[in-house]
Amino acid sequence: MLLVLSEEHKEHLAFLTQVESSVVNEFGRIAMGFLRKGTNPKIYEGAARKLNVSSDTIQHGVEGLTYLLTESSKLMISEIDFQDTVLILGFPEELNALLLQLYLDNRKEIRSILSELAPKLPSYHSLEWRLDVQLASRSLRQQIKPVVTLKLHLEQNGSQTTKILQTDPATLLHLIQQLEQALGEMKTNHCRRIVRNIK
Repeated sequence: MLLVLSEEHKEHLAFLTQVESSVVNEFGRIAMGFLRKGTNPKIYEGAARKLNVSSDTIQHGVEGLTYLLTESSKLMISEIDFQDTVLILGFPEELNALLLQLYLDNRKEIRSILSELAPKLPSYHSLEWRLDVQLASRSLRQQIKPVVTLKLHLEQNGSQTTKILQTDPATLLHLIQQLEQALGEMKTNHCRRIVRNIK
C-alpha cells in the first residue's frame, strides 16, 4: 500500500534535498522529539540560524517528515511500499535510503506513542434491563405506555461506572437494527482490509 502525500507535504519534504544527510538525521531526531514532547520553537530557531533559512522552513520540514513517519507507521507500510512512496517524491538514492532507515528504526516507537495518544474509552461489562408498562393514569384509563430501562455497567482503568438509559421499544428496535447493520458492514472485505491495516 502506497502512502499518498498532498502537494503541500511534498513541498515541505522537498527541503530535505537541499541539506546534508547529517541534517536529515537531525531532523529525524527532532521529529521524534516532536512526537514525544510536542513542538519546541527554540529548536526550530536554532536550526534555522545554523542553516541560514527561516524557522518556518525548518518547522515545515520537520512536520512533513513527522507526517511521513507517523502515517507510514500507522498503516504499517512495508519496506518496499515505503521506498516506493519516497521514490515518487523524486529524492536522490542516498536520501531515500536515509529516510527508509529512519522509518525502520523508529516505527515501533512511533506506533507505541500513537497508541498512548489514542483515547481510552470505557468498555462493556454487563447490562441489566427492565420493561415498565403504564396501563392507566388518573386522566386516561386505558393507555399503554411501555418504557425500557437499561442499566449499562462500563469498565475503564479498573473502575466501574453505571449509566441508566430509558427508551421506548420502537427506538430500541431501531438501535438494534443499526447495530446489526454495522456488524454486517464489519464483515465486508473493505472493512476487514481497513481493520487489518489499523492493527
